[in-house]
Amino acid sequence: MATKTFEIREILKLVPHRWPMVMIDRVTSYEEGSDTLVALKNVTYNEGFFPGHFPAVPTMPGVMILESMAQSCGIFAVLRSGITAESGMIFYFAGIDNARFKRPVVPGDQLIFHVRFEKQKRDVWKFSCKAMIGDELACEADMICVVRPPLV
Repeated sequence: MATKTFEIREILKLVPHRWPMVMIDRVTSYEEGSDTLVALKNVTYNEGFFPGHFPAVPTMPGVMILESMAQSCGIFAVLRSGITAESGMIFYFAGIDNARFKRPVVPGDQLIFHVRFEKQKRDVWKFSCKAMIGDELACEADMICVVRPPLV
């Protein structure tokens, strides 16, 4: 199978998120039938959270790193299942286990997310995910998402 990449216009077709909550800039590696996906986020000072977190030492909040990781996992689930918001269902972030932060993330960093699909049981999907900056681990966690109709 061929490795596929997805740029932002294609990502916007896969996820229900919109600015300022779209946290993935590109999927750099996905192979149909594979259990892995690699995505990236370019971290810039223009992010809305930097002026307040922290003004003298801009640092990406851990919850935003986790949200980025969850979106990477969600993109994998959409690609694997074919379920999109247009189908009447959404992958919601449902849980996180074993989250560890190893290094601060600052403007100018490029986060590379390594997603590994672990298992699926009915509408619950489990992943392990690492956020890397170059060869350094910034964050790792086990992520859980669940398929549900939108709560509208």
